[in-house]
Amino acid sequence: MRLSILGILASILLASTSQGHVADVPVFEVMPAKSTVTFDAEVSVAIKGKFDRWDADMTFTSPDVSTGVLDIKIQADSVDTGSGMKNNKLKGKDFFDVKQSPYITFHSTKIAQTGPHTFEVDGDFTIRGGSKAEKLTLKVEGHRTGAEIINGTMAFDRKQYGMNSGIPFIKIADRVEVTVNLKAARVSGPPVALKK
Repeated sequence: MRLSILGILASILLASTSQGHVADVPVFEVMPAKSTVTFDAEVSVAIKGKFDRWDADMTFTSPDVSTGVLDIKIQADSVDTGSGMKNNKLKGKDFFDVKQSPYITFHSTKIAQTGPHTFEVDGDFTIRGGSKAEKLTLKVEGHRTGAEIINGTMAFDRKQYGMNSGIPFIKIADRVEVTVNLKAARVSGPPVALKK
């Protein structure tokens, strides 16, 4: 009887401690319906597009922004340039190779604040099965309002990921710029602590 009472007390204490810890951590929900992931390659004929299916998560272990982790997971076959011919070419083995590598991902490894509302995010970028370290620059608007807009850009060299081919009659630049526009809502916990 005494052991069971001690067990109940221990479980209540652990539960309250766990809830207290969670309450001290900012929790965000990214809203894909109000967000976009787009790309642009400067070429002889414009190749710009977006991805229609993707997920993004921001997690923190404390209010300190440097503890944040940003994960973006894109379904490569959801690419939409507005042209069926371009879409099919990008999905093929010369570019995204969606059958062998269905996802394009970015997993942050370090977040550093560079200004009142700007950040540099180092991370592992993976496309068509190859991963390299890349840098995403972010600007955050609406901090402390509970609804934040996060705008970011990252540029990469497509040839470093094995995308060496072209599209007939179209000159494609090596540099590809990816832009993320994320609308995120803080659903619980305190605001992220930023430097002024």
